[in-house]
Amino acid sequence: MRAPLSWLLSYCDPGLPAEELGDRLAMHSIELERISQVGAPSADGFVLGKVLSVDRHPDADRLSVCEVDTGDGKRTIVCGAPNVAPGQTVPVALPGARMPDGRELQKAKLRGVESDGMILSEAELEIGEDAAGIVVLDGEGDPGTPLSEVLPVSETVLELEPTSNRVDCFGIYGVAREVHAVTGAALAPPPWAEDAEATGEGTAEDYASVTVEVPELCPRFTARVFTDVQIGPSPLWLKARLIGAGMRPINNVVDVTNYVMLLTAQPLHAFDLAKVRGDALIVRTAKEGEKMTTLDGVERSFDTDAVLVCDREGPSGIAGIMGGQISEVSDQTTRVLLEVATWNGVNILRTSRKLGLRSDASTRFEKQLHPELAIRAQRIASALMVEVCGAKLVPGTIDVAAEIPEPHRLELRTERVESLLGMPIESKLCSEYLERLDFEVSGKGKKLKATVPVHRHYDVTREVDLIEEVGRIHGYDDHLPATLPETSGQAGRLTRDQALRRRAEDVMRDLGFDGVVTLSLTDPQMPGRLRIPGRDSRAEPIRISNPLSVEHSELRTTMLGSLLDAARHNLAHDAERVTLYESGRAYLRQGSSPFDGVLGGSFAGRRPAPAYEPQRIACLATKALRPGGWRGEVVDADFFAIKGVLEALAAQLGTEVGVEPAEEPFLHPGRSGRILLGGEAAGWIGEIHPLVCRAWDLEAAAGFELELAALVALSPSGQEQFEDVISYPAVHQDLAVVVPEETPAAAVRAAVFDAGGELLRSAEVFDLYRGEQLGEGQKSLALRLSFRAPDRTLTDEEVAPLRERIREALAEIGGSLRE
Repeated sequence: MRAPLSWLLSYCDPGLPAEELGDRLAMHSIELERISQVGAPSADGFVLGKVLSVDRHPDADRLSVCEVDTGDGKRTIVCGAPNVAPGQTVPVALPGARMPDGRELQKAKLRGVESDGMILSEAELEIGEDAAGIVVLDGEGDPGTPLSEVLPVSETVLELEPTSNRVDCFGIYGVAREVHAVTGAALAPPPWAEDAEATGEGTAEDYASVTVEVPELCPRFTARVFTDVQIGPSPLWLKARLIGAGMRPINNVVDVTNYVMLLTAQPLHAFDLAKVRGDALIVRTAKEGEKMTTLDGVERSFDTDAVLVCDREGPSGIAGIMGGQISEVSDQTTRVLLEVATWNGVNILRTSRKLGLRSDASTRFEKQLHPELAIRAQRIASALMVEVCGAKLVPGTIDVAAEIPEPHRLELRTERVESLLGMPIESKLCSEYLERLDFEVSGKGKKLKATVPVHRHYDVTREVDLIEEVGRIHGYDDHLPATLPETSGQAGRLTRDQALRRRAEDVMRDLGFDGVVTLSLTDPQMPGRLRIPGRDSRAEPIRISNPLSVEHSELRTTMLGSLLDAARHNLAHDAERVTLYESGRAYLRQGSSPFDGVLGGSFAGRRPAPAYEPQRIACLATKALRPGGWRGEVVDADFFAIKGVLEALAAQLGTEVGVEPAEEPFLHPGRSGRILLGGEAAGWIGEIHPLVCRAWDLEAAAGFELELAALVALSPSGQEQFEDVISYPAVHQDLAVVVPEETPAAAVRAAVFDAGGELLRSAEVFDLYRGEQLGEGQKSLALRLSFRAPDRTLTDEEVAPLRERIREALAEIGGSLRE
């Protein structure tokens, strides 16, 4: 919302600099995004001048040599405009003035004649687009009068960000009302206080009719008719205000509708009445597939939810969003039907999103306007149509309205004000603040009665809303006492689950991974890019009801897509390698886990959950997991490196983790697995499928995604037992075990541990061999065993029986020792 300062101050002028006024609004009412400038940096050096004479330039046919009185004497100005003439009052920039483009104007010789200034056009002043001729301001003042008294040469603009519930602040007068409430400065009477005089012939019903077939979607539709309309450019003051507010002037009729919308926050639309077929407007829902070309030249197709404004032969505009080309006001227009309506905000928002079409009108309508605002806008627009367009207002207003909602009448208790705000505010002040905001207040003492104005009808509905209004106008910074919150005297602490989750995150960071926090929302194409088949539950994400964009319209079913997006972004910004992890939630339509209830994984013990939201920890590494250097070689990010990360994570939480072969659509075949915790599936691990890597512009990547609830549930943290350090040396032996190719290393280790008993302290796989001498379908795993007793040094004779038991255990799983 752009509020030109001169326009705003014409309704309420507190006498404050723009910066201070912006700060006051930001602290009490509306967020200030920035303060910008339209036009020249300063109004200094811009004055009114009177053209005394105009002679042809001796050396240029298209230039004129003008004598101009600028209040400080005559000066010669060379001008190229064809419309300059003696006797005109014109805007003049004197040498030293700084132009809107930033350059400083200097005396200059043009074809041998010195020019002591510049006579200005609309485009040079940045108050319009006409660059063909100079601006003529006859009767606006005497020579030497500062131009800023006539035109906004240097316009300061407050760029505001009203909240969505404050649709009244999307209008200049609504912002002025806030300035009045915050500062106490006088507020000008509302611009809709007086209506235009009707001088046309007949009544509005003689020219057109209106039928509303869907009153629940169009609570009010008003229309007025104007004849003898003269289409042309708008006056300079109107153009300047529109440009300052960020709108391009088009013609006087369209400019009037835009001006009134910017002033009141109530959009309007003008129809060329001669193009309204059958002289009738019908408000109805669209037929499936019905089409219309809008003012922007685009043919659009509608579904049955869209509301259209139609004539007898078809659509003429999209309700509350954009008009149609078929009834557009043009240079030949002489009769205008001015529509000011109220629409269902939810319907406008839904239709706007479906069409991918958002306008200044829809931005306001979607926040829901009160039906009474329509007549206010009609009054202001009618006066301007008569003044600016030379039109005649036809008597009467076509007004088709459903039941107008009754105003809210609320009670305000001063004790409640103090209990909620934490500061006392006198009843008299409460009443004053509300009256500044246009509330009607009655009563005295500790109870007040307030009637909510129509422009706040959908915002202020409860006593607490009144208290909020009183509190923000009163101010918090200067009045709210600083107090410490009441506590029980017991310091807060993390739960066991929270502490373990943080430990897991710390471990990933210590392993060299960077933590990221990504959006849980993703785009509908994400499952397809991850190659997840349609029968998979992860291919059916939950769609949110009010997405801000299509790219963020569905909840993620796996964290992999988020990590791939982050990896691509970092690599595109010249990161040499990327190692990322995230702790967050995935969202599935249904599901369960043996660890439900841990970390809130399944809403256990609460009402039935609409979805399954497991807490997970996931990582992704591209290129090198660890860079090389003089102290070590490069560790590539492959399956085995990522498996080492997984095992290190589990070890730090005291949990045994297993991996078994398994396929995932987004993982490389033969280089992927299923993570097992406590014998239950708890996630996936592997190298990312080459086709998925290609979709994200990655050469290669590997990662895992693990149910964090499972990791936490199986961790013995808090139940650790002390074990004395064994000071006796260990007996180390290496085994080469030949097993079938399909036997996992985890099964071999499990068999070795079971047979080795308490004296076997560790069994680590350190080599894998395949060769012709082993036979087809066989592989050899090399294990390093460590035997140690707590009370003595073991001998080879004591270890030999254990080794034999290990041989027998391996034979049971189809293995044998290589001699």
